[in-house]
Amino acid sequence: MRLSKITTRTGDDGTTGLADGTRVAKDCARITVIGSVDELNSHLGVLLAEPLPGDVQPELLRIQNDLFDLGAVLASPGAPSFDAAKLARLDAAIAHYNAGLPPLKEFILPGGTRAAALCHVARSVTRRAERDLLHMMHGETVPQEGLRYLNRLSDLLFVLSRTLNRSADQDETLWKRS
Repeated sequence: MRLSKITTRTGDDGTTGLADGTRVAKDCARITVIGSVDELNSHLGVLLAEPLPGDVQPELLRIQNDLFDLGAVLASPGAPSFDAAKLARLDAAIAHYNAGLPPLKEFILPGGTRAAALCHVARSVTRRAERDLLHMMHGETVPQEGLRYLNRLSDLLFVLSRTLNRSADQDETLWKRS
């Protein structure tokens, strides 16, 4: 599907079209999830504008494509399920990046380098997208793989934020109980 015309004026009434042509309110649960996934993808785009070590950039680009695929599944009621192989790839990436990190002994605060901080922002937006998808699932049928993917993605982004700080020799900021 290619867009030749961006301004259609069909959404001026507060509705938007799904891939099957169905019109829905722009504040319905499905559109909320699609918007959260889109926002997450945008945050990853900002993170990708930063200098990143080695294989992190291609990993994030794959994730951006996965998120676009997830958005397409969400925009197509009754679409085939989200590819479970993407979940296996996230699991492998978590294991790969986590292998080079020291074990956590304390909670860490978001921050460190700019790239790591942006990764934490993307992680928290991922958690919101996950909550939005779960909320949608209470009223509509959508593939479970999308929920699992977002859950695992937030784990990967946490591990990547630690990896980005470590690659820049930046200490993690530990949470200090008040």
